[in-house]
Amino acid sequence: MPQIAPYSFDGYVETAAFLKDEPVFALSDGTIRFPAGGETAIEAHKGGLLSARLDPFSARLLSGGEDGRVVATTPDRQSAELASAGRKWISAVAGGPGGAVGYAVGRAAFVRDAKGEVREFAHGRTVEDIAFAPKGLRIATARYDGASLFFAGTDAKAQELEWKGAHTGVTFSPDGRFLVSVMQENALHGWRLDDGKHMRMTGYPAKVKSLSWSAKGKFLATSGAPAAILWPFTGKDGPMGKAPLELGTRGDTSVVSVACHPADDVVAIGYADGMILAVRFSDAKEALLRRGGSGPVRTLGWDSKGRFLAFGSESGEAGVIDIAG
Repeated sequence: MPQIAPYSFDGYVETAAFLKDEPVFALSDGTIRFPAGGETAIEAHKGGLLSARLDPFSARLLSGGEDGRVVATTPDRQSAELASAGRKWISAVAGGPGGAVGYAVGRAAFVRDAKGEVREFAHGRTVEDIAFAPKGLRIATARYDGASLFFAGTDAKAQELEWKGAHTGVTFSPDGRFLVSVMQENALHGWRLDDGKHMRMTGYPAKVKSLSWSAKGKFLATSGAPAAILWPFTGKDGPMGKAPLELGTRGDTSVVSVACHPADDVVAIGYADGMILAVRFSDAKEALLRRGGSGPVRTLGWDSKGRFLAFGSESGEAGVIDIAG
């Protein structure tokens, strides 16, 4: 068994990640915890934290909360407010190129650039999620009956991608060719962006709550089943007409979180009973990383080199797994 440095928190762990080489945990109570080498607890949000994500373009953890603040936390254990929406909740945050940050507030999405200028993108229904394209200042938002695409630096009209139902999450493929949404029902939906062609990804017994693109973007790993479901995105048609990989199948519990390794074709899988496995794509070979715990594994995050894996659970259990150990 790999070595685990365990941590215990009082509340639900929303996000486990690494800032540079240091593990960091965002809790639903509004605090950001740096437990290694003497714990630092940053009160980032009063009332509660609703969303926390690593910024893929710079070394910072972005978070949004019930206090209407967007906060950036950096590896030096400091936090700073980037934007405020008054008394309205910040339901989603995302990091973009050039220091930009996006966030969702009710029926609007906002983009703040590195100079502090903020642009608003109004919607007819609640904005459930926001994501930046891998290149260029383009954002996607998830909403009822589909997704919307905006060029954040212009006033150009949005490109609307329609599909009936509630869409609660959104992600671009790493090559920018596809957009995938998480639906309130037990399904994903996708669009090929050059022509708007639809992609339906169904058959889940539960709602998908976790997504992760593989290192080269060939697969999208998802939760929501007794196995991690990995949809293939090679070729011009993405997963259309192709069967997904099913890895780490367990009949007695369900997959609730996934995180693809930053370099290798390996996925870390967290289960509802607290177990964590690492599984190789090529031959489905499994490695047990954690036997189980008191609550579902809510979140998983690799360090940049793929040696350490941070995890956090709904019960407050957390830790860092040394894969090489």
